Amino acid sequence: MEQFNDSGSKKDLMLYRMNTAKENLAEAKILLSEKLYKGANNRAYYAIFHTINAIFALDGKSYRRHKEVLGNFNKEYVKTDIFPKSLGSKIVEAEEIRHTSDYDDFYIATKKEAEELIDTAETFISLAEKYCASRL
Repeated sequence: MEQFNDSGSKKDLMLYRMNTAKENLAEAKILLSEKLYKGANNRAYYAIFHTINAIFALDGKSYRRHKEVLGNFNKEYVKTDIFPKSLGSKIVEAEEIRHTSDYDDFYIATKKEAEELIDTAETFISLAEKYCASRL
């Protein structure tokens, strides 16, 4: 994708958020390679979260709470078949895993789970980049 500048346009905000998502994804991969699965889950989820917010930037929308972000994304983009329903389900699952990984003292995150979240984040970023490019 293109570099962003300081003009403050919707496009610039989208690009900034997509770059943040890609950084989160890179961090998730590093944590996975270090067998830090809870951290990998967290960063993979945030890659997804920032990708959704990048899409919303093009609409001029912003939400404060994670549940609002996910709920509105599913309502506006998954239920309308802009993004596949299977991806919408994986995004909801990613948030649940991230929350459990972050807050449940006795949760044991697995390599497989972290790999699946990272794969979901990679797939979503790729689809979102194509979608955002088609809107510009």
